[in-house]
Amino acid sequence: MNPLIKLHQFGQSIYLDEIRRSWIHEGQLQKLIDEDGLRGVTSNPAIFQKAIANSQDYDAAIREHAKQGHDALATYETLVVTDIQDAADLFRPMFDASDGEHGYVSLEVSPELAHDEEGTVAEGLHLWERLARPNVFIKVPATEAGVPAIRRLIAAGVNVNVTLLFGLERYQQVVHAYLAGLEERLAAGKDVSRVASVASFFLSRIDVMIDPVLDRVADNGGPQASGAAQLRGTAAVASAKRAYQIYLSEFGSERFAKLAAAGAKPQRLLWASTSTKDPTYPDLKYVEPLIGQDTINTLPLETIGAYRDHGQPAADTVLEGADDAAALLTALSGVGVDLDSVVATLETEGVEKFIAPFRSLLKTLEEALSAA
Repeated sequence: MNPLIKLHQFGQSIYLDEIRRSWIHEGQLQKLIDEDGLRGVTSNPAIFQKAIANSQDYDAAIREHAKQGHDALATYETLVVTDIQDAADLFRPMFDASDGEHGYVSLEVSPELAHDEEGTVAEGLHLWERLARPNVFIKVPATEAGVPAIRRLIAAGVNVNVTLLFGLERYQQVVHAYLAGLEERLAAGKDVSRVASVASFFLSRIDVMIDPVLDRVADNGGPQASGAAQLRGTAAVASAKRAYQIYLSEFGSERFAKLAAAGAKPQRLLWASTSTKDPTYPDLKYVEPLIGQDTINTLPLETIGAYRDHGQPAADTVLEGADDAAALLTALSGVGVDLDSVVATLETEGVEKFIAPFRSLLKTLEEALSAA
C-alpha cells in the first residue's frame, strides 16, 4: 500500500503545503487526491509569491485585471481567492463524504495584519464570505493580537487555521481561544457542529534556530559540550510531542465534553514547516515521529514524494517518548538555550518572512499591471 494512504489507518491526514493554478486545472492536484489520498492544501503569502511571480499561470488573468483598472491588492485577492475556491471544489466530494472532517484548503489573512486584532477579524470575515465554501480555513497567525481574533472568528462561525505556532504556552492560549469561541457561539444559540479549526505547529524552524547555539556550546568544550551535542535536532519534535499531550488533555477535558455534546469538533494539531532544512538530517525527520490520531501533516511536494517512496507508517509514534520530550526541553536551558526567547524570535521572524514575499508579490503585480 502507498505509505501516504496507509497513514490514514493511524489517524493522520496529509495536506499539500503548496498550490499553483496549473496544478488545479491540469490534473496534478486531483492525481494527488486520487493516488496519494491527499486530504487538503495549505497556502501562505510566500507560496503564492512563488506561484504567481515564477510562473505564467496567471498572466492572462493579470491582463484582464489591468483592463478593468484593478490595483495590485485587488488583483492579488481575486487571484488567490479563485485558486482557493477551485481547489476547495476539488476536495468538496471528500469533505461531504467525511462529514466535514477532511478536504480543507487554507487562505491566510494579510500578514500586514499580524499585530492588528480588529483588522484580522475584519479581513477574516471578508475572506470567509468571499470564498463562500464550507471547506476552507482562514489562516490567522498565533500572535498576541491573533489569539483574541481567533476566538472572535470561531464565535462567528469561521473555520480557522491557526498558523505560526512555535511554543507550548501560546499553543495552550490558542486552544483556550478556540474553546471560548465555541462556548460564546453555543451560548448565543448557534450551531457549533460545523465549525472547524486546526492549530499549525511549526517544526523545522525551531531546530534551525536552536542547533547553532548547541553547536557553539559543543565546539567550545567544557562540561556542557556533551549534553549540547546530544540535544542537537531534538527540540522541534520534542515540542510537538508535548503539544500533542496538551491536545489530549484539553480535548479530553470536561470543558470540551460539554461542547462535544453539542456537536463540536476538536481543534486538530497540524504539523507545519516539515521539510528538513539540515541536509544531515533524514528527509522524513518531521513526519515519521509525529504520527497520531486526529493529526495532520502538511508537506511540500518533494517531501510527499519522499514519503511515497520510503515512508514507514506506524501507529502513534507521536506518543513515543512523550515524557522524555519534556525532559529534553528542560535540558535545553541547562546548555544555554532560552526556549521562551527562541519562540518569541521565531514568531517575530515568521511574520516578517510572510510580509516580505507579500510585499514583493504586490510589487510584481503592480509592474505586471502597468505593463499589460
